[in-house]
Amino acid sequence: GLEGAWTSTPTRWSHGYLQNLFQYEWELTKSPAGAWQWTPKDTSAQNTVPDAHDPTCSHAPMMFTTDLALRVDPEYELISRRFLENPAAFADAFARAWYKLTHRDMGPVTRLLGPEVPEAQLWQDPVPNGDYETIDQHDVSVLKQRILSSDLSITDLVRTAWAAASTFRGSDKRGGANGARIRLSPQKDWEVNDPIQLAQVLAALEDIQKTFNTKAHDKKQISLADLIVLGGCAAVEEAARRAGCEASVSFHPGRTDATDEMTDIESFAVLEPKADGFRNYVAKHIDRPAEELLLDKADLLTLTAKEMTVLVGGLRVLGANSGGESQSSLGVFTKRRETLSNDFFINLLRQDIEWHKTEECSNIFAGKNCSTGTVEWHATRVDLIFGSNAQLRAISEMYASEDGQPIFIEDFITTWVKVMNLDRFDLS
Repeated sequence: GLEGAWTSTPTRWSHGYLQNLFQYEWELTKSPAGAWQWTPKDTSAQNTVPDAHDPTCSHAPMMFTTDLALRVDPEYELISRRFLENPAAFADAFARAWYKLTHRDMGPVTRLLGPEVPEAQLWQDPVPNGDYETIDQHDVSVLKQRILSSDLSITDLVRTAWAAASTFRGSDKRGGANGARIRLSPQKDWEVNDPIQLAQVLAALEDIQKTFNTKAHDKKQISLADLIVLGGCAAVEEAARRAGCEASVSFHPGRTDATDEMTDIESFAVLEPKADGFRNYVAKHIDRPAEELLLDKADLLTLTAKEMTVLVGGLRVLGANSGGESQSSLGVFTKRRETLSNDFFINLLRQDIEWHKTEECSNIFAGKNCSTGTVEWHATRVDLIFGSNAQLRAISEMYASEDGQPIFIEDFITTWVKVMNLDRFDLS
């Protein structure tokens, strides 16, 4: 393998790496093990690096081809020379990069403990601290009524809340509704979020926010992030009410609104969903089976099989599909859209429906009534997996049973609240 050290002090911090890189000219050689590496042409570099084991032995420094690229590549040379000439800037940049490397998957700075935690960095997706009083239960009730009295539909509110919260990734604790970054670039322009419709919903919610904050007393304010989630909660409650169930969806205020300056657009771009089975969305260039991508999404949201199942069934009947009119009916197995019913599971498991691929698209299926031959429903691979996979079918049968409606509503609300609060580490 490759053998040697880059500096004369390999166990201590120094500026020797960049100094050696630019001080010497290098020639290709072989390591004692026979691997190609680089050694200085200058004989003065000999015996400047201590042996790792024998204190009486010393060597010349060595470099890999990747090291020399930092000098000979015109773009990287500019960076390397700047660091060579500014040791303090180099040390600071390394410290920041090392901190990022070792803490990248720990989420926002609020999750870090101890007296040495530095201020929030841009890559930690910071959100501001609220300098106002959060709303109380009376305010919550008032705002719910205002939201439901607006021109926004249950579908609008559910789609927007889901779009904001479902960006969360349990792998690195990024994303979520906090910060209301769904109103900022790049999230506001993501195809999966139906940008034109999203802008209209956000504008309506911002009007409600502005009216409340202007008239509020005792320094009470509500952030748009909280209002988006509250709108989703109100919509779910109303949908349950239409199904004949008086339900309460838990809501915890305390989210704040991030700014463009707090948002790294390139960093957030990687959070854009290429598929979201909960909204029956798959980007056009994706060729993986949609049901596999649903599992990936559910795993990022830290969902169990049961939670994934109840969410899909509920979001379908609430009309949360992405993709406009052409996709809006896929998997929506109900005649009572915007009613939180278990119709998705009942109709999915009907024995008098036979499913066939459509001629237009191999990923879309038509459900024909075996008696009449008429097409009653259209579905995707994601929808039908809940009838074909043994484990998911067992869960679906539970929700489709005669007494499954109350359990379905209870489980949907519990899981909905879980997703809305995935990034609320202050509630843990």
